[in-house]
Amino acid sequence: MAFDELLANRIRAALRIFPRSISEELSEKAMFGGLAFLYKGKMTVGIVKNDLMIRVVGSKMESVLQRPYVRPMDFTNKPMKEFIFVAPEGFVSEEELQGYIELGIAHAIQKLS
Repeated sequence: MAFDELLANRIRAALRIFPRSISEELSEKAMFGGLAFLYKGKMTVGIVKNDLMIRVVGSKMESVLQRPYVRPMDFTNKPMKEFIFVAPEGFVSEEELQGYIELGIAHAIQKLS
């Protein structure tokens, strides 16, 4: 598995601030040749090499794709629905990283409700 272990540790630390009702339901799984973090079995955020992989609620995709360093996830050379990649320059600060993690958690919560 080739992924940025430092980024994985940053994500783990960021996930600890979520309420216990969420944090107790989080797990990790090897996916897409990297590492994914799941909430109740739903992929939220992950890492492929050095890129952040995020699930995004469909209604937010258009605006999220306008952000710098964000592109559609094209793992199979075809954009995947409700997935984005964020280049490392897009999550330099912990606040930027947290914002993307919150998008991923929101996606999982919506799909589960």
